[in-house]
Amino acid sequence: MRAKNALFSVLFWMCMSILFNIIVYIILGEESALQFLGGYMIEFSLSADNLFLFLMVFEAFKIPSMYQRRVLDYGIIGAIILRLVFIILGISVINKFHWILYLFGAVLLVSGVEMMFGGESNIDLKNSKVIKIIEKLLPVTEKLYGEKFFVRIKNKIYATPLFAIILIIETSDILFAIDSIPAIFSITTNPFIVYTSNIFAVLGLRSMYFVLQKLHSLFCYVKYGVALILSFTGVKLLILFFDIQIPLVISLLIIFLILIGSIAISVLFPQKKYSGI
Repeated sequence: MRAKNALFSVLFWMCMSILFNIIVYIILGEESALQFLGGYMIEFSLSADNLFLFLMVFEAFKIPSMYQRRVLDYGIIGAIILRLVFIILGISVINKFHWILYLFGAVLLVSGVEMMFGGESNIDLKNSKVIKIIEKLLPVTEKLYGEKFFVRIKNKIYATPLFAIILIIETSDILFAIDSIPAIFSITTNPFIVYTSNIFAVLGLRSMYFVLQKLHSLFCYVKYGVALILSFTGVKLLILFFDIQIPLVISLLIIFLILIGSIAISVLFPQKKYSGI
């Protein structure tokens, strides 16, 4: 996908999200509309950071752009299903054990601090545990066979690197969901709002990936913005223990300013090259 077409697609899904938010406002009221907006901004910012990991994976395995779209499509479908499972389980647990929100807050705060001060990581994707598990169950070819996930060679079935990459992406999405879903719980635990805000953010991911593929060097400080958002939502959940609630409008304003600020600083001071998480 060309960067120009990808950008138009991203804008299209953003407009659809705004339209849906207006419908939520009309049907469910202002509070629900603000909750949807907050959930969408949190998920969008965290998902954008997830896309940098996708860039690392594709570069490590030298996957041509023509084959990346199919992997992203399957990855997005998997993300939609996984998030539904996480949200249903998460809300069920919260309803039975309200104190779990404080645990979520601690996890988010630690994740944010680690992302902020963890420094650069040198992840050997080709020797990851996911790849080793796949190779124990099924041999993996060293080269691609078009867009195929499996091939038969001498009456023996082999997985291709594309299949391995899908599993790596889905595994990474589980790890990111551990952060993103609890982060939205700091805004609302309404399952409809949580899930729809997640889905609208996820639907534009494929197009957003191709935009970041061309412009990722310009967004070198987005990582720190995401870290601040994680830390803020973590603190927001933790202070509930003391019956302190940050108003929803103020929360949205803080998240928006952090996200826009990290993008603006990245554009104004692009000298630092983003290296991933």
